[in-house]
Parts: sequence; structure tokens; C-alpha cells
Amino acid sequence: MDLAYYPGCSLYQSAKLYNHQTKLVFGILDLKLKELEDWSCCGATSAGKINDFMAVALPARNLGIAESTGLAELVIPCSACYSRTLVAQKQLEDFPLLKNEINIELSNKVKGVIKVSSALEVLEKTISGSKFKSMSLRKLEGYNPACYYGCMNTRFPYDVLIADNVENPQSMETVLKAIGVTPLDWNYKTLCCGASSIIYNPESALDLMAKIMRDAVSRGADCFVVNCPMCQMNMESQQDQFCEKHGIKERLPVYFITELLGLALGLSKEDLQPGDNLFIDGMDWTQLCGDSV
Repeated sequence: MDLAYYPGCSLYQSAKLYNHQTKLVFGILDLKLKELEDWSCCGATSAGKINDFMAVALPARNLGIAESTGLAELVIPCSACYSRTLVAQKQLEDFPLLKNEINIELSNKVKGVIKVSSALEVLEKTISGSKFKSMSLRKLEGYNPACYYGCMNTRFPYDVLIADNVENPQSMETVLKAIGVTPLDWNYKTLCCGASSIIYNPESALDLMAKIMRDAVSRGADCFVVNCPMCQMNMESQQDQFCEKHGIKERLPVYFITELLGLALGLSKEDLQPGDNLFIDGMDWTQLCGDSV
């Protein structure tokens, strides 16, 4: 199955690992990602804060390129890019004059005919199919994960239709259960980690991260599983800082959902983590994989 693919800026910079793993895992699942040619930044949180028109126009350009491929579905792994693109598509539908104004300047016009999906939404749908159920999976051991979605995956600044529960999303839990991992039930799965405010308001951001960490630890979590590049970066790179500030002794690794799914599908550490410069290896991998089943 061919899918249009928009990686966004983060997956070519701070979240190169996520881009790499997404392509590997989707390939094994026979989902062929066709990266958009000449895609550009969607504006993410920055455009939405300072310019309402650009907040729609920037993702509209990518939507036009995606629709020009003739593919039916556009997959976006980054939660911020997914949110911005999905909201822009709905606003273009709701405001025809705005759509016409933007389309005048676009080489590839937006028609509103392509489905915008998160990578997580596609994975959840795929693991329910007969092909996945017939695949041989590696048994994973040693996990008590807290699925952390962050605030952008299900909560939007505009009324859009999404596949998951807004307050208590379950898609990551569904994927993990399908590979034999039972995630924990906890309170802060959609709490904001502070996102980019770690740059200009670090005290508030560190306080938010500490709340997330403290609740996960209190539930017995030994790792986080995420699908948002910003959440992964904040909770991983700032962990020592916010734990020391708030007297938290524990430390938890932060995995993308693609890491655990990739392991279950038979990929190795070297497959999933091809370079030490891509990310920090938080746990002893030899303790995570049991015998193949």
C-alpha cells in the first residue's frame, strides 16, 4: 500500500531516529511511504502563534503537493505537524474564500480530497489486519511502559474529527498490546511537557515534565513510549535537570512507539539505532528481548 509521507522538519533534525524507524517499520508492514517532493515547513507552533494566515498557508502548500501525487492518504509522524496540517485542512474546507486566496499562489492546488493521518493512526489500523496477525513476533520482556501522547496528538485549537479518544487516547496501548506489552494506566498521558517553552520559559517547562515523570514513576513505569518528537526530546534530554530540581531519583528511558514495534517485528538494535549521534540509548537492550515466538 502506497502512502504519501510528510516527515516535517523535526524528523530531519532532532528526531532523525524517528524518521529512520518509521520508514523501517512501515516497510516491514508493507506500507510504502512516498515522501513528498519539495515539502516545506508547516509552521508548527510558531506560525500559529504569530500569523493566522501563514498558519494555514504553510501546511496548505504541502497538502497541495500531497494531493498532486494521486495518493489517498498522507501520513505525518510528528504530532505538531499532524495537528497543524489537519487543522489547516479543516479550516480550508470551512472557509472557501481563504482557500481560494491561498490556492491562487499555489502551483499544486488544495482540493481537500486526501486523508490526513498520524503515523500512530495508520499503525493501529494495520495491526488489526490479518497480515499482521499472521506475522511471527519476537517476545518482548522487561517493560512496564507509560504511553505518553503529549498535548498535540488529540487536542486541537479547532474542531476536527480524530480517531482516538481526546482525553484518554488508547492507540499506543492498542499497538503495544498487539505485540504482547501491557502498558500502565496513568493520569498524565496528555499533559503538555512544555514543548518549545523549554527555551524561553524553562522553569515552567521543567515543572511540567517533573509532574509527568513523578506520576509515571508512582504507577511503576520503567519507561515512556511516545509518538511526538518534541515530547521525546524534552523528556529525554531534560530528564536529569527536572529530576534533580524536583528531587526525583528515578530515571526512565523514552522510546518512540516505532522502537518497540520494530523490536517485535524482528529488527535489531543496530537496525533501529544506526548511529550513536542519532539518540541516547537509555537501557540495556539485552534485558528487553526474550526468545522469539
